[in-house]
Amino acid sequence: MRIVVDDLSGPEIAEFLAEHVREMRSITPPESTHALDLDGLRRPEVTFWSVLDGPELVGCGALKQLGGGHAELKSMRTSARRKRSGVASLLLAHIIAQARARGCTRLSLETGSAEFFRPARELYRKFGFEECGPFGEYRPDPHSTFMTRRLEGAG
Repeated sequence: MRIVVDDLSGPEIAEFLAEHVREMRSITPPESTHALDLDGLRRPEVTFWSVLDGPELVGCGALKQLGGGHAELKSMRTSARRKRSGVASLLLAHIIAQARARGCTRLSLETGSAEFFRPARELYRKFGFEECGPFGEYRPDPHSTFMTRRLEGAG
């Protein structure tokens, strides 16, 4: 598998992300769905990666710079066929390393609180994330779980 910076111009990643947003909206009320659309992911403060296994798109994720050494993990997704195959762990380790290399000292995320998101929350805990309060522009929401971790050795 390889992880590549993606400019989000291809139809395959556009459909992969559209499916992500559709799935999130089917589980979580619209006002509690915080998935970024293509325009949101193309902003200069966001770096987006795709995970490819040969030619097959198997996952994606993004890092959004929030300022002050703080960044947010966004748009983590693994294709349905490849869940629990190591794609998300590989990508999360990559994004954490990239955040450190960019001088970030804290990495946070928002994920769902529903049972559907339990495997994601367990993955984040495995990588040292702990629950926290809302950060950035988020507000308390019973449908959201907020998590964060310090990044030692940043820089």
